[in-house]
Amino acid sequence: MKAVFVAALLSLSSCFALSPQQQLSQLASAGNGIIKLNAETYDLLTSPKRNWSASIQFTALDARRKCSPCKDFNPSWNAVAKAWANAPANVRQEHFFATLDFDDASSVFQKLGLNSAPIVFNYPPTDGDRKPASGNTSPIKYDFSDGFEARPLAEFLSKFTPVPIPYKDPIDWAKFVTIAIGVLGSLLFLRFIAPIVQNRWSWAAATVVTILVMVGGYMFTRIRGVPYNGGNGNWIAGGYQNQFGQEVQVVAFIYGLLSFALLMLILVVPHQKSPQRQRLQVYLWTGVTMIVYSVLVSLFRVKNRGYPFKLFL
Repeated sequence: MKAVFVAALLSLSSCFALSPQQQLSQLASAGNGIIKLNAETYDLLTSPKRNWSASIQFTALDARRKCSPCKDFNPSWNAVAKAWANAPANVRQEHFFATLDFDDASSVFQKLGLNSAPIVFNYPPTDGDRKPASGNTSPIKYDFSDGFEARPLAEFLSKFTPVPIPYKDPIDWAKFVTIAIGVLGSLLFLRFIAPIVQNRWSWAAATVVTILVMVGGYMFTRIRGVPYNGGNGNWIAGGYQNQFGQEVQVVAFIYGLLSFALLMLILVVPHQKSPQRQRLQVYLWTGVTMIVYSVLVSLFRVKNRGYPFKLFL
């Protein structure tokens, strides 16, 4: 029993013999690289006589505080602090990462005049070779203008650490999976549409549609930035130098239908073996041509007031 008492006494005396820097190192090791502060350990970490630097996160993570930004930023803070734990052992004792929660030391918030969170302060050394040349040892506040991401935080704090923080962005597995699925889907899609892409009639149809749209005035409307239709619902703009976007679709459709009827008369009708079917198709496509052309002329009359001619309409 006496031996146990002596061992406990020696252990206690050894703890009191530790320097402040050694105490902070033990606290950092116990917290996986982050010192969880209260009012007393905050005073120890920010001692007026210190040859170490410190980065402190002031936060409010308790669910009762409803601090969403605190919860959003905390993973980035932990990632940077964990990266610092991979720095060489001889420099880790020269800079410490710590977190002070409002519920653990509200008096510190009041003393510093803090009324929001999260906030990051970097405390430079007040003694030693790393003391700022200007002599200004006031805490330096991190600007969250770059967001809550870990990389800009690590780059900022690396300006004040003995060596740059060895932070590396985590592998974005979701990005790689998305790319792989996209490539696989594209290959499967190309496999199924390859016959369509290699077919000359597909290219012919796409070319004809493009020509019809351009002839209908697509580039005219795009360059001038005209509206799709008029404010009163009118889709025909009067005058030679005016055109609505909807007119492009109507004119392209009319030209396409007229061209299709003409091609049917030239390419299909002559090859019909039945005289009755051939006669019927002649009447059909001739009638389509006359009626659609009449629509085109009537559209021209509406667009250009005073045009005296018409066909049926």
